[in-house]
Amino acid sequence: MKKIILLVAIAFLANVTNAQSVKEITAKYYEVIGGPKWEKVNSMQMFAVVDNGGMKIPIEVVMTADGKMYTRFEVQGMKFTQGAFDGQTSWSTNFMTQKAEKSEADDTENIKRSAKEFPNALITAEKLGYKTNLEGIEKVDGVECFKIKIEKKTMLSEGKEVPNIEYYYIDKETFVPIMTESEISSGDMKGKIAQTKYSDYQEVNGVFIAFSQTSGIKDGQSQTISFDKVLINSTIDENAFKFPNN
Repeated sequence: MKKIILLVAIAFLANVTNAQSVKEITAKYYEVIGGPKWEKVNSMQMFAVVDNGGMKIPIEVVMTADGKMYTRFEVQGMKFTQGAFDGQTSWSTNFMTQKAEKSEADDTENIKRSAKEFPNALITAEKLGYKTNLEGIEKVDGVECFKIKIEKKTMLSEGKEVPNIEYYYIDKETFVPIMTESEISSGDMKGKIAQTKYSDYQEVNGVFIAFSQTSGIKDGQSQTISFDKVLINSTIDENAFKFPNN
């Protein structure tokens, strides 16, 4: 009996220590990127020009603290919107018809569930009731990182509730994320790992933002976007988020 009690006590203390470690890492990260100044950030408007096979494509990405967002770009004079969300409706421009189409019900519901993760899921995890766990130390491109697992609200996949887990890799020296990973739960890429790498952190209005983001599939193709301008709390047309009447 004493041995069982001792083992339970050790397990309990290990969990407490782990929880404190994640909390300390997150607190340090939050402090490094601006801390309380993020509470005054209502929106981010980011601009970049992507080189796609010699074709220069201007891109605008907008995110707001209450979850609204859109990505806009222009190709050969044609304007497209992808991943737009106005708080209730999620939609994108169909590349073939060039008309706006509403997202599938599952996709819209999943976006609603993650709408309060601003500026990201790690910083808001405790407030949103997400479970976090320090998985250990792993190297990412030669850099030692804290690997933190975040168990978020379940998400819908083909009408079923499935686990929604994301991993953050935090640089042990700088305390900023250099990579996030999550498993794709639906579509042609189902089961593969979506991966985003972050670099070139720069200060904008007192907060630090990764100006370079490379997104793609683990061990597969990826696309790097290097933002040349980021605006904080700029004037944004609310109609840009709304599903248009084609």
